[in-house]
Amino acid sequence: MKTGIKQVKLHVRKNDTVLVIAGNDKGKTGKVLRVFPQKNRVIVEGVNIRKRHVRPTQSHPQGAIIEREFPIHASNVKKS
Repeated sequence: MKTGIKQVKLHVRKNDTVLVIAGNDKGKTGKVLRVFPQKNRVIVEGVNIRKRHVRPTQSHPQGAIIEREFPIHASNVKKS
């Protein structure tokens, strides 16, 4: 039995401009910020925004609620 990571190739790369073709953000365009080939997911700028609660730290002394992009499935985007 082989162990290791399977090499996966996606149709999009970092810095590509893509159009979301399915999901809640359908019709939005954005730049690919990060690619996760093993999970077949990508992070697109301005798409799939979620709120995260952050504990108090030196950069956020009172804590905060931060909005950030979360990954979406690569099949839901196409190059534009």
